[in-house]
Amino acid sequence: MHPVLLRVGDYAVPSFWAAALAGFVFGLLVIRAELRRRTLDVRLAYDITLWAYVGGWAGARVFMIPTAWNQFSEHPLRFLTAASGWVWYGGVIGGAGAVLTWARRYQLSLMTIADVVAPALAVGLAFGRLGCQLAGDGDYGVPTDLPWGMSYPDGVVPTAERVHPAPLYEMAASAALFAWLWQRGRHHPPAGSQIGRYLIATAIARFAIEFIRRNPAWLLGMTTAQWFSLASLALGTLLVRRAPLAARIAASR
Repeated sequence: MHPVLLRVGDYAVPSFWAAALAGFVFGLLVIRAELRRRTLDVRLAYDITLWAYVGGWAGARVFMIPTAWNQFSEHPLRFLTAASGWVWYGGVIGGAGAVLTWARRYQLSLMTIADVVAPALAVGLAFGRLGCQLAGDGDYGVPTDLPWGMSYPDGVVPTAERVHPAPLYEMAASAALFAWLWQRGRHHPPAGSQIGRYLIATAIARFAIEFIRRNPAWLLGMTTAQWFSLASLALGTLLVRRAPLAARIAASR
C-alpha cells in the first residue's frame, strides 16, 4: 500500500487526498456532461460539485465522531483532516443535504438535480474507495485465504494478515454502477428514477460487503451501515416506483 503518494520537500501528499481530488475533478466532468445531455446550464456543475464535496466531507466526518470520540476530543483538527475514518452514509447524507438545500434556494427541480448528480456520486465513491485501498485505512475486511486476499503492512491502519480488499470490491461495484446509470440516462428516464437506482444499488452492495468487513454489529446482528443500507433501499425503491407516476402528472398539467 502507499499511504503517501509522493513527497514535495518536507510535505507528504497522502494517497487518499489525491484520490479524493481525482474524484472531485471526474465528478465535475460527469455532472457537466449530464447537464449538457439534458440541455441544462453546464455552469451549474461548479456549484453542484462544490456543495456536494463540502457537504459530503462534513457529513462523513461528523458521523464518525460518535464512534471515535476520544480521538476527536484530543485532537479535533487532526481528526477532521485525517486521511482515514470516513463514514459512507454520513457522506451521502451530508452531500445530498447540501446539494438539495442549494437547489431549493435557487428554485431548481430537486429530483432533476438529484438525477444529474447520481452518476457522479458513483464516480466519487469509486475514487474514494481507491483512496482507502491505497491508504490502507482500516476499511479492509476480515481474514481470508482466497487468492486475491491482501495484507496492508504499511497502511494507516496496518495488518500483516491477508484480508478481503473490501475497498476494491466497493470500487468495482461503484464503477459498474456508474456505467449502468450513464447508459440508463441516455433514455431520458423520469425524474427521480436515477437517484433511486443509485440508492438501491449502493444499498445492496454495501449491505453485502459489510458481511466481510470488521465493523461491529449494532442492532439485531447488523451493523450501522447495514441499517442505513436498508433505509437507502426503501427510499430508492419509493423514488423509482413513484417516478413514472410523477412524470405522468407533470405532463398532464
